[in-house]
Amino acid sequence: MKLLVTGGAGFIGSAFVRLALAHNWAARLVILDKLTYAGNLENLAAIETDPRYRFVHGDICDLALLGKLLDDERPDAIVHCAAESHVDRSILGPGAFVETNVRGTFCLLEAARAAQTPRFLHVSTDEVYGSIEEPHAAHESFPLRPSSPYSASKAGSDLLALSYFSTFKTPVVITRASNNYGPYQFPEKLIPLMISNALEDLPLPIYGDGLQVRDWLFVDDHCRAIWAALNHGREGEIYNIGGSRALPNREVVSLILAQLGKPESLMTPVADRPGHDRRYAITSAKLAAASGWQAEVPFEQGIIRTIQWYRENRAWIDRVKSGEYQGYYQRNYGDR
Repeated sequence: MKLLVTGGAGFIGSAFVRLALAHNWAARLVILDKLTYAGNLENLAAIETDPRYRFVHGDICDLALLGKLLDDERPDAIVHCAAESHVDRSILGPGAFVETNVRGTFCLLEAARAAQTPRFLHVSTDEVYGSIEEPHAAHESFPLRPSSPYSASKAGSDLLALSYFSTFKTPVVITRASNNYGPYQFPEKLIPLMISNALEDLPLPIYGDGLQVRDWLFVDDHCRAIWAALNHGREGEIYNIGGSRALPNREVVSLILAQLGKPESLMTPVADRPGHDRRYAITSAKLAAASGWQAEVPFEQGIIRTIQWYRENRAWIDRVKSGEYQGYYQRNYGDR
């Protein structure tokens, strides 16, 4: 199989690329990435000399580039990971999320339709379902109730992709995953932010009471699920991908501090963000039935592996937290 992976230098995209090459899932792997603040070629350093791999620096909103790339490469499938993905940043500046997540997905769908690409897997998020009341878990037909500009832009791109299947028979499959964690994750998300701040004995900003519940999914488990959906998913269908490990944020942070031998006094309550969803919960039964996939990495093991990676890669953290990150951090947390 020949794959085009958009956003392949980002956290999830690069993890998928590394796993795909390690397991010989692809005979050729072409990566398209704009290299915004969260896209990092260091994430691909381990495979940069692999002859099956090609990197293309470009924007999914560039229709001319997409057309030429698909015409040149003729991939068997597109794995669409490219997205603006952080809720806090979408509150500070929603426009980039509409541009990349909605318009970018539109451009990619148009290019795939013109090239008659045989498979289009669109990577989405469980945040499109909004906050889920206990004891319920969202299935794929659950109502969409996005609460942030980020989740609304992803819900919009999901619906757009489904419309291309209904109208044009574009062979779309959609996956919606719960909160990912693991190595190489940009330190704006909860787990890498808490680890990187704790390593420097900096305050750990905790929104509100810190009892928001998230379902945690190790990134490699997510990538195996993407591969399962790519091979076994039915066109026009949606597949949830959950880690089956729901924890309040404060408990996750407490685990991190305990592993690092740091005091819980580093946890610093800050004003909650607007529209903060209280609880995410999804069921992955549909994907399990279609492919046999299930999450393999227990959270207690995954978080230890993740902490160890960040401890051993302090230089990577320092590089990605320089420059633009400092301005974002001050804008988001400075007045809280």
